Amino acid sequence: MAERPELSAEQRAVRRDAVGDLGAALRDLVDAAVRTEVPLEELADVAGAVRELAGRLRADGRGLHDIASVDDPEIGERWYSPVYGPGNPVAPPMHASSTPEGRATGRVTLGKTHEGPPGLVHGGVVATMLDHVLARAVRAAGRGGLTATLTVTYRRPVHLGVPLLATAQLGTTEGRRTTATARLVAEDDPDTTLAEAEGLFVALRPERAADVFAAMDRQVGAWTSRS
Repeated sequence: MAERPELSAEQRAVRRDAVGDLGAALRDLVDAAVRTEVPLEELADVAGAVRELAGRLRADGRGLHDIASVDDPEIGERWYSPVYGPGNPVAPPMHASSTPEGRATGRVTLGKTHEGPPGLVHGGVVATMLDHVLARAVRAAGRGGLTATLTVTYRRPVHLGVPLLATAQLGTTEGRRTTATARLVAEDDPDTTLAEAEGLFVALRPERAADVFAAMDRQVGAWTSRS
C-alpha cells in the first residue's frame, strides 16, 4: 500500500468531524443490536446490509500497524481509542480532560453495550476507564509510560445509565517510573466511591520504544522517556 501523506491541521479537523459522525452512527447501531428482539428474518436482512456497508469502508483501509490519519501519536491522541475515541463504535465514549499538574477527569454514561451482570457495568470496563484516566494524568504531567501494574478495588456495583465521573491524580515519580491514583463515582453522589485504582507506569527508553513500535508507519512519542 502506498504511503499516505500526512493531513494538514485543517484537513485533519474536517476528517475528525466525519469520523466522529460515523462513530456516533455506529454506536447507535451497536446499541440497537444488543437490545433488539426483531424477528429472525429482519436479523438476517440487517446482517446482510451491515456486511455490504463494511465492504464499502474496507475499499480503502489501513493495515493493522498503521496509525490513523486523524491520530496524533506524539501526544497520545487516539481517535479510535476503545475508551474515548469518537470514531470507535465500542467506545462509550468518555469525555476526558487533563491539566499539566497531573490531574485527569473522565465523564461517561454506559449502556447495554458495556453490560456485565444484568443492569451493571462489566468490571473489565470499569478497570479500562480507570486505567485510561490514570495514564492521561501521567501523560499530562509530561511523563510518558505504559501501564506496568494496575490494581483496581471495586467498592460498589456500577449501574448502567448513570452519569459517572472518573478522576485521577499523579503520584510519585522516580526515573522512568510514575505512579497515579484514580477514583470512580456517580456524578450525583460524589462522596460514594464506586471503584478506585492505583497504577504504575514505566516510560520506554528511546531504543526500546523504537523496537516496540517498529512496525508503526509513523513516529510514536507519547509512551517514551523524555530523559
